[in-house]
Amino acid sequence: MRQIGVGVVGAGWMGHVHSRAYARIPHHYPDLAVRPVLAAIADPIDALREDARDRYGFAASYAGWEELVADPAVAVVSVATPPFLHAEIGEAVARAGKHLWIEKPVGLSLPETERVADAVVANGVVARVGYNYRLVPAVVKARALIIAGGIGQVTHARFRMLTDYAAHPMGSLSWRYETVRGGDGVVGDLLSHGLDLVRHLLGEVDRIVADTAVLIPERPLATGPGGHYEIAEGGPHGTVQNPDYAACMLRTAADVPVFVEGSRAGVGDQNNYGFEIHGTTGLVAWDFRRPGELVVSSGGTYANQPLTTMLAGPDDGDYGRFQPGAGISLGFDDLKVIECAGLLGAIAGGKDDDGATIEDGVAVSRLMAALREASPPMWSRI
Repeated sequence: MRQIGVGVVGAGWMGHVHSRAYARIPHHYPDLAVRPVLAAIADPIDALREDARDRYGFAASYAGWEELVADPAVAVVSVATPPFLHAEIGEAVARAGKHLWIEKPVGLSLPETERVADAVVANGVVARVGYNYRLVPAVVKARALIIAGGIGQVTHARFRMLTDYAAHPMGSLSWRYETVRGGDGVVGDLLSHGLDLVRHLLGEVDRIVADTAVLIPERPLATGPGGHYEIAEGGPHGTVQNPDYAACMLRTAADVPVFVEGSRAGVGDQNNYGFEIHGTTGLVAWDFRRPGELVVSSGGTYANQPLTTMLAGPDDGDYGRFQPGAGISLGFDDLKVIECAGLLGAIAGGKDDDGATIEDGVAVSRLMAALREASPPMWSRI
């Protein structure tokens, strides 16, 4: 068993998720040839940084990410910062010859993402991108079903990434709502997950048309660190610069029409993520809020064909690493443990995984760039 030092940049929610994932690797993957050791945490906010150090037992803590990357005890770096820092840190990590686990989007633009990818390839390091929904055991099951022809030939599909963290009109104007720091808003934050799932389940995308909307044009300026659900009553307001809502119609390389929708301000929707994929002989559907279930219609009777709820089990993806039998749901943190194991297994050279690679990150970034160019669509007035 070879130990490998890991560093986490960013001590917010996602930094905690990454830290817990590394800590849980020996529990669920005792057979991995490498075992992570929590070497360093970096964050400019003292209280967040020291809290993470105390909780997880990092050997060192740094105010600046540059110090963490330069630390010789660190061989793997997690980038769990706001997205405007992703590309700069990710490129520096790869150029330092260290392996990279980077949250999405890799960059705020296609050129930024490509620079990170070029550095990864040039320096021969392993990289994984945080598109974790593809690793849900029920989604693994759905992909296998589609590939095996269980719903016939795919005819059309819908993907949704809808939530409400930005639904409150007094939600504070944090970096998420600024173009220079939050990029294209809901597109990079949520819709990117849907685009990754489209590619993973249905193949490459050939054409796109899109539309976006800002649903709450002004918000009160942030008074705290800018958490997802932070409310700032009163005080001066500022302008929201990026979209709260986005939708696009795609055509895959196989000419399958696909609708993808994302909202961060959908009142009544709490992490309503999922898909419905129709084929010539059936349907497969998944809802993140019921993560262990897959709704399937198959059999070839076409009209009035019944639906069946199938449960993910130990033979689906890495489910068996966590639970012994079907019907015991895995959670979001479990998906990040699976993602982490894929990264470490690839570093060790002995684990084949379905985690999103840096090439997948570039492909999604290319789709997001095409979406920007395709929005707004050419409307026909009635």
